[in-house]
Amino acid sequence: MKIEDPKAVKWTLIGITAAFLAVMLVLPLTYVLFTAFRSGLEGFVAAVTDKYALHAVYLTVIVTLMAVAVNVVFGLYTAWALTKFSFRGKKLLSTIIDLPLTVSPIIAGLIFVLTFGRQSVLYPYLSDLHIKIIFAVPGIVLATVFVTFPFISREIIPVLNAQGKDEEEAAALMGAGAFRIFRQITFPHIKWAFMYGVVLCTARAMGEFGAVSVLSGHLRGKTNTMPLYIEILYQGYDFTGAFAVSSLLVVMAILILIARNVLEHRSKAQYLKNRRKA
Repeated sequence: MKIEDPKAVKWTLIGITAAFLAVMLVLPLTYVLFTAFRSGLEGFVAAVTDKYALHAVYLTVIVTLMAVAVNVVFGLYTAWALTKFSFRGKKLLSTIIDLPLTVSPIIAGLIFVLTFGRQSVLYPYLSDLHIKIIFAVPGIVLATVFVTFPFISREIIPVLNAQGKDEEEAAALMGAGAFRIFRQITFPHIKWAFMYGVVLCTARAMGEFGAVSVLSGHLRGKTNTMPLYIEILYQGYDFTGAFAVSSLLVVMAILILIARNVLEHRSKAQYLKNRRKA
């Protein structure tokens, strides 16, 4: 029986992978850039500097920053609570954290509509306080926070579990405070995983469409993020404008991908360094 050449298997798998990526990734991105510049550089510049396009970019950046800021605090506190303390409902809390990964973003948007919309028991109180959530920026932020909050905590939890509690307990016995323990002992172990989670959270927040679409109301110049604005342009048959704005998202995605790969490399290097010390 002839043994199959491993090199043939290797190059066959590489060829299949390369062909798949070319069809599913390279060709679509190439078409996006081609269509964006189909009307020339002037058409591209006019599309991305339109006042509605600039507002969509601005709103996307602001919502992303706010969502990441909230999830940084939530992710750190949640990861710390789940790995350093024992309490009733710990497994339930860990399960709930993964809920946004299993629930459709559109359903998440509907949940917030039911919670804060006109039919909600909270609406009269919010109205008296002049707080508008549905079809306004606060609703977009809430939806983005909901769909992104597992990313940071889920990157930190495995690292904290691997670290254990010995160093923190020793520092506490020596009189160190909780903040000092976190700053000097805990955070140095998790900093690369933390930054990696921030990058993933940022990427997810920038591209969110479903939940934001339900809550935004599609108010041009007010509640349209970049994905929503692209949809409006595309449905209006402004293909040059739609793909020009899409190309901005592509550039952002590439920058995030580069940052992700750098942080992943640093994280692996830190892990190997810790293993050698152990």
